Amino acid sequence: MKVILVNGSPHEHGCTYTALSEVKNTLEQEGIETTMFWIGIKPLAGCIDCKKCVTLGRCIFKDRVNEFLEIAGEFDGYVFGSPVHWAAVGGAMTSFMDRAFYAGMNGGHDVFYLKPAAAVVSARRAGTTATFDQLNKYFTLVQMPIISSQYWNMVHGANADDVKQDHEGLQTMRILARNMAYFLKCKEAAQKDGIPLPKREKITLTNFIRSCE
Repeated sequence: MKVILVNGSPHEHGCTYTALSEVKNTLEQEGIETTMFWIGIKPLAGCIDCKKCVTLGRCIFKDRVNEFLEIAGEFDGYVFGSPVHWAAVGGAMTSFMDRAFYAGMNGGHDVFYLKPAAAVVSARRAGTTATFDQLNKYFTLVQMPIISSQYWNMVHGANADDVKQDHEGLQTMRILARNMAYFLKCKEAAQKDGIPLPKREKITLTNFIRSCE
């Protein structure tokens, strides 16, 4: 079993990384393989709604989004971390999530279906719950079970050393990791016992007036 942790901060080893590292280390203690994926600092365009991913199986922009999609299907669980920028997910991470999830859902990947996900947020002080809510909305739209902890998955600090002193925040990260590991092991046991995934229906799209088809 493998989990990928996506660092959406422009700082490769900053506050968000420190929180994700606590999750990563605990997952590994639970016997789960992990990979850390940094979205980097190169510009990431937002989704332009061209729908090319439906036919191409990938986004038309060649950047970290496609690099992520190329490996995303290998993983059993996902943790997406972002700093708070203006009481919301960072701009680059928003573009990354918009495109990765749209292409992942429509581009023939279907990489996220019923795989557990969690959001991790870092901030100096405030805006954490709004950012946490924004990230979780991606998961619910593609039928990903959301893994929770003892508190909302957040850490506080102006830098990595501050975060290391946020003992409650780090404990929240460890409990999150153990809950993720438990869910993954339960899912694996269910599959070994022959319990099938839920029956899937063709998605019905409407604009509240008539069918979009």
